[in-house]
Amino acid sequence: MAEDYLKKALRVSYLVSFGFSLVLGVGFFLLTSLTGDYEVLARYGGGGWVFLLANIIALPTVTPVMKRRYRE
Repeated sequence: MAEDYLKKALRVSYLVSFGFSLVLGVGFFLLTSLTGDYEVLARYGGGGWVFLLANIIALPTVTPVMKRRYRE
């Protein structure tokens, strides 16, 4: 039983952090596309970099919250 809630909590935390990171990465890309005169490589690279960093920050932050939520 304990493994079931843990697997579900980890799956949800991965999805939440991936979604959050994706929104930030796409937001960065759109922001640089609409404002300024940036090259295509800089926009894609910056969006990927923001996605990666946001995922690194979000995953360890969201996982304990989801573990607590699904334990109860």
